[in-house]
Amino acid sequence: MELIICKNEEEVTRQTANVIIKDIILDPKITLGLATGSSPIGVYEKLVKAYQSGLISFKDVETFNLDEYIGIDRSHPQSYYSFMNQHLFNHIDINKENIHLPRNHGGDLEDLANEYSLMIEQSEIELQLLGIGSNGHIGFNEPGTPFRNETFIVELDEQTRNDNARFFSSLEEVPKFAITMGIKNIMRAKKIVVLAFGENKSDAVYKMIHGNITNELPASILQLHPNCTVIIDEAAASKLNK
Repeated sequence: MELIICKNEEEVTRQTANVIIKDIILDPKITLGLATGSSPIGVYEKLVKAYQSGLISFKDVETFNLDEYIGIDRSHPQSYYSFMNQHLFNHIDINKENIHLPRNHGGDLEDLANEYSLMIEQSEIELQLLGIGSNGHIGFNEPGTPFRNETFIVELDEQTRNDNARFFSSLEEVPKFAITMGIKNIMRAKKIVVLAFGENKSDAVYKMIHGNITNELPASILQLHPNCTVIIDEAAASKLNK
């Protein structure tokens, strides 16, 4: 696991975006695994600027998102489909047929989860972008999730719902379930990049890097990945030297 400690959030997002930009330049047909939530927003802004400046093109890039809420339509402003369009897809030249998010309706949810896992396996993600939750979740793999899981339906942890409530009018509006890539899907990616910033992530970051590998801290499994880079700011790194 490679660790890069940056001065602040801006530098974290710049360094993370630069890793992705470099890989797109090296392989214009790369398959990317993408994350949502507040952490990657700055990264997506920098990817859009790199496209607008002519540095990179997304026309042959394929993407797979980690997760999607269950119980809200894709048109809902807080769906991850809407999030990705708002922050990235609507501003680049990506082929819409190359964009993949878990489907949250239109069939049996377990069948949709299995279908998504098969698509990921057939395409093979070359770079997976991850954030980390304050409880150590990656994707929506909450504490206690078996490491062997592939894409599945999850009941969201109360801490996760509270963390995400700021994006909704109230906690009651935050969905209680989601469909998410499992740890097994994530660990198959050739390269993983994790970004985190802020003191509220410092405990999870410490346990991810130095703690025991346990499904009570899902991100700890990343210690076993052969090509994982963690990019954090000084606040998120504050417990690493204690």
